[in-house]
Amino acid sequence: MEYSSTQAREASMDARIVGWGHTKFGVHSGTSLEALIQQAAAEAIATAGVAAEDVDAIWVGHFNNGMVPDAFASSLALGLDDALRFTPATRVENACASGSAAVYAARSAIRAGEARCVLVLGVEKMTELDTKGVTAALAGASYAAEEAGVSFPQIFGRIADRYFDAFGDQSETLAQIAVKNHQNALNNPLAHMQRDVSFDFCNTVSDKNPMIAAPLRLTDCSLITDGAAALVMVADDMARDFDHSVGFRAAVQMNDFLPMSRRDMTELTAARRTFDAAYTHAGITVDDLDLAEVHDCFTIAELMIYEAMGLAERGRGADLVASGATLRGGRLPVNLSGGLKAKGHPVGATGVSMHVLAAQQVLGRAGDLQVDGAELACVFNMGGSGVANYCSILEAKT
Repeated sequence: MEYSSTQAREASMDARIVGWGHTKFGVHSGTSLEALIQQAAAEAIATAGVAAEDVDAIWVGHFNNGMVPDAFASSLALGLDDALRFTPATRVENACASGSAAVYAARSAIRAGEARCVLVLGVEKMTELDTKGVTAALAGASYAAEEAGVSFPQIFGRIADRYFDAFGDQSETLAQIAVKNHQNALNNPLAHMQRDVSFDFCNTVSDKNPMIAAPLRLTDCSLITDGAAALVMVADDMARDFDHSVGFRAAVQMNDFLPMSRRDMTELTAARRTFDAAYTHAGITVDDLDLAEVHDCFTIAELMIYEAMGLAERGRGADLVASGATLRGGRLPVNLSGGLKAKGHPVGATGVSMHVLAAQQVLGRAGDLQVDGAELACVFNMGGSGVANYCSILEAKT
């Protein structure tokens, strides 16, 4: 196929991250979904140094599925400023990857020349429901025809069972991952849970650490959390107007079959293919990365993502964990934010939060989370049982 000069210009255009906002993740009793959205949006606009009237379009990542009554959340940001009235706004949903879906949709609009300055939001308010209610809502991200009545802890418990059957019991390794992420969260003022936990506590079933869905214990599960995050992105030819910007060295999405019965659940096949494609697009290997924020909805997911991203051979993720490679100061620090495990997992906000924190890292603005000299940061956000997969490689631009 031959491309016209107009198509070539559009293909060369890309988005730059120039602003961000992030509420604290946690329990926001008495704070509305609208208030969380507007808090993150206001911070992102201020960080970017743009005016509300500069925003051409808004995308909102929001899963919901009955967790709050505000299902029509796309226009809630408009109330922040009268200048946002009549701005196109769209809600995006792709399970636990809804935030990254919003980022990618906004980036696509810039690449297509349909917008120049966009606001991306991710938000979820989960704690208004009890645990049973949240569990039922999240089950909407599974394949109802075969998996109805199975909670997500049970789904990932099944995945862990299959992995354990194939490669041996990994309970101690999962406990080590939980400990790492809780320790990392101690340095993140935005994290939901800033509490040091010991290996013995995480590795022992007890009244305070019950078995949730064997072999997964409470400490193997991410948190039910409220929060919002936001980005301002602009077309890259506008970047000269900003004193900082972050570009996408690569951004790849792949989806897999929804039914688990159609996949080999001893590996995250689509995740592996997504990472491979991202590395190819970026012209790098995993060894070129300086840090990664990955989707540890359950500790077994983080373990399997290590293998999907090429840090370890299939079935050998435990050796990687034992080596300390993913700790702060290791070969590739993973989830310095605390991850979903300790930072929290407000579903629609998670992917946007990951992009915010990775952008701060490559700009050297991550505070106590900063990796010295970080140039390339990887974001991996996953929806469902390894179904929706988004991998971004971010770098600072001059």
